[in-house]
Amino acid sequence: MKKSSFVAMILGTVSGILFALGMCMALIQEWNTFTQGIILGLLGLILGLITFLVWRKMENKKPIKLSGKTFATTFIGIIGALALGVGMCFTMVWQNMLLGIIIGIVGILILLSLIPVIKGIK
Repeated sequence: MKKSSFVAMILGTVSGILFALGMCMALIQEWNTFTQGIILGLLGLILGLITFLVWRKMENKKPIKLSGKTFATTFIGIIGALALGVGMCFTMVWQNMLLGIIIGIVGILILLSLIPVIKGIK
């Protein structure tokens, strides 16, 4: 394993745990730790961004060029992830199984559409 992959794995894991714990603290009302959870979640997001930048620097990658395609793929990814999450909420939280499954499948299909958008079809 390359040194850059190991560093990215460790920093990514720590940032993911911080973000997940922060969101749990913010969203579980019984804990009464909303503000602390938001702070911890933001810390996890910032560490995740730092991880990405450190990994790109260690791999000697060029900076990301912002283009229309970059924004489009990011937008498609966000919409797909949100649709999948809303479908899960409909199914698990609001006990609306059929609508949740349909929305979740639409989210999965949107996320799958990222493959040809990014890689192209040959």
